[in-house]
Amino acid sequence: MKTVVIIPNYNGKHFLEKCMQALERQSTKDFSILFVDNASSDGSIPVIKEYIEKEPERIFLLENKENYGFAKAVNQGILYAKEHGADYALLLNNDTEVDPRFVENLVRFMAEKEAKGEKIFALSSKMVKMHDERLMDDAGDELCLLGFPFQRGLEDRVENWNKTEKVFSACAGAALYSISALDKTGLFDEKHFAYLEDVDISFRAQLYGYSIYYCPSAICKHVGSGTSGGKYSDFKVELSARNSIFLLYKNFPFLLKIVNFLPFLLGFLIKALYFQKKGYGKAYRRGIMRGLKERKGMKKADFRGIPLSRYIALEWRLLKNCFVYLSERNRRRQVRV
Repeated sequence: MKTVVIIPNYNGKHFLEKCMQALERQSTKDFSILFVDNASSDGSIPVIKEYIEKEPERIFLLENKENYGFAKAVNQGILYAKEHGADYALLLNNDTEVDPRFVENLVRFMAEKEAKGEKIFALSSKMVKMHDERLMDDAGDELCLLGFPFQRGLEDRVENWNKTEKVFSACAGAALYSISALDKTGLFDEKHFAYLEDVDISFRAQLYGYSIYYCPSAICKHVGSGTSGGKYSDFKVELSARNSIFLLYKNFPFLLKIVNFLPFLLGFLIKALYFQKKGYGKAYRRGIMRGLKERKGMKKADFRGIPLSRYIALEWRLLKNCFVYLSERNRRRQVRV
């Protein structure tokens, strides 16, 4: 089929019913579903096989012998989709519940943009809080010059995020990717394991001249950190810190690393103080040290042929995003007060 919905799963049995019921209610049936299971031990596999028995021509399963992480699981799904002639890979977390027109609206938007000759890499959906549908979870992701990736719209009112616009990165928890564009950018970096791999691949797409859009008509309820067990943990903080080093090391050419060294350093110091206050200081520092130690084994973006104007536009965007990031944090702080 034209679209393959790829659902990575690791001990997500308790999420599968809602996720699958929403996919069964879709306004279009022109998609197949592929589960990629990372050696779940919670009884997920029998549940998934029950769905396959009901629709063996549309629902499939790849079983891994160990937990390879999010990045490798979705890469396996993308390769499966490509081998079966699909145009699009729709990555979907298991802790989601999508609107009935979710798939249809994403595919239509992508097709319309491509028909106009625009180079589209991915579409980010309108992700709202599962526990409170009045609040946003993610409206696409951005990156600022301090090295901070951040979610647009987090905890804001949903009615404030109905505008279609370009974003820096799609959130891979519920996003549509062009398989032909993935041929150009390469797949997700499996050394990330999980966290920031979507910002990393979107960074490469931006460097190579692709556009990424936020599609507000594709609505998706999201639990958030359903697999990792919460907003913060030693595992998540350490891995995210390590991957933040990878992100900057791989995607900035040497000259821009020098130019941006002080903002990067300031950003890491701010994060270190923040996580120290939250009780995750050691985990954050371990992650940074791992990132610095392991970065040399990472494959960098291909900087050949990228025009200077694109770098200038990127720098300007990341600088402006520092003010956007501060504005978003201030908004959330005022709401909590």
